[in-house]
Amino acid sequence: MTQTTSRWNGLLCGVVLLVAGANAAQAQSAQEIAKRAFGSTVLLVMEDANGQPLSLGSGFFVRDGEIASNLHVVEGAVRGYAKIVGQKAKYDIEGVSIVDPERDLVVLIATGARVAALALGNSESVQVGETVYAVGNPQGLEGTFSQGIVSSIRDFGTDKLLQITAPISPGSSGGPVLNGKGEVVGVSVATFRGGQNLNFAIPSNYLKTLLGKGGTAKPLSRAMPSKSQRSILADLGGKSTEGVIGENFTYDGLSLPDGNYSFSLVNRLREPVRDIFCLVVFYDLEGKPIDVAVQRYNALIPGGLAKRIKGQVDESVEKLNNPTRPFPYVPDPPRRPRGRVDIRILGFQLTD
Repeated sequence: MTQTTSRWNGLLCGVVLLVAGANAAQAQSAQEIAKRAFGSTVLLVMEDANGQPLSLGSGFFVRDGEIASNLHVVEGAVRGYAKIVGQKAKYDIEGVSIVDPERDLVVLIATGARVAALALGNSESVQVGETVYAVGNPQGLEGTFSQGIVSSIRDFGTDKLLQITAPISPGSSGGPVLNGKGEVVGVSVATFRGGQNLNFAIPSNYLKTLLGKGGTAKPLSRAMPSKSQRSILADLGGKSTEGVIGENFTYDGLSLPDGNYSFSLVNRLREPVRDIFCLVVFYDLEGKPIDVAVQRYNALIPGGLAKRIKGQVDESVEKLNNPTRPFPYVPDPPRRPRGRVDIRILGFQLTD
C-alpha cells in the first residue's frame, strides 16, 4: 500500500466516523424526548356554555401561544383551558386560529402562554418499524409517555394515517407522536374499536400545511365547521359513545355523607362492551358544577345488560349536592341526590 493510498483510506475512515457521530448526535434517548415533550404538551379541559366539563384531551405547542390538537376534542365547547404537563399554571383558550375538519386538526390560541414549541418532522420519511413515542393524557392520567412502532401507513382515500402500536386511549387525542429525534411526526387521533394496539395518528405534514395557511382568530363557538363535511376518520369508524348510558345514581352509606356512590352502566347495544370511560359531574343545589370524578369500568357488559359500579367523591361534595340528614347515624338505603349529577360516557370498546 502506497503512502498516498494509506492517507486516502485514513481520510475516508475519518469521514465515516464524523458522519456516524453526526447521526448519533441527532438521535435522543427516550428520557430526553420525554423531558422535552412534557414541557410543551398540555392537558386540555373543554367546557360548555354553563362551565360544565365537556371533554378531556391533549395538545402541544406548535408556535408561540398556539396549541395543536384534534378538532373532535374541542367540538361543542365554548371555553376551556390548557395545563402544561407537570405544572400548575392554566392558560385560557382564547379561540381558534385554524381548522382542518377533513383531517380532524385544530390550532388553538392560548392566552398568555409563552411556551417552547415542539419541532415538526417530515412524516413522509416515516418508515414502518420505526420507533415512535406517544405523549398525552390517556383516561385523564396526566403526562403519559408510551413507546411503540409504526406498524403501517394506511391510505384513506387521498389521505394517509399512521398506524402505531404506542398505546393511546380517550384523553390521548391531540397529543404528539414523536420520532427518535424528538420531532413530531403525527397527532394521536383514534383507536380502532374492538382491536388490539390498532392506534392511529394524523401525519405531521398535514399540520405543517395547516400552519402555513394562517387564519383569523375566532371564538370556539363560531369556529366549528359543519358536521356534513367529510372527515379523514369516516372510513375508520371513529370511537362512538352512543349505545352505553349511565343512570340511577345513588349515594351509598350512612346518613353522614362520606362520598360513596354507585350508578348503573347500561349497554343498549347487541354487542358486548368493555373499558367504559366516563365522567361523573356533580352540581350543588343551585345547579353550579362543583366537582368531576373520572370513572373507568374494565369488565365486560353483555349486550342489553347493565352493571352497577361504585365510586367515591369528597364528602364535602356530597354535602353540597345532598345535604346531611340529622342524627342518629344509622345505615340508610341508597338515596338519590337532591342536586344534579351527570354521567357522561366518553368512550368504550366493542368486543366480539
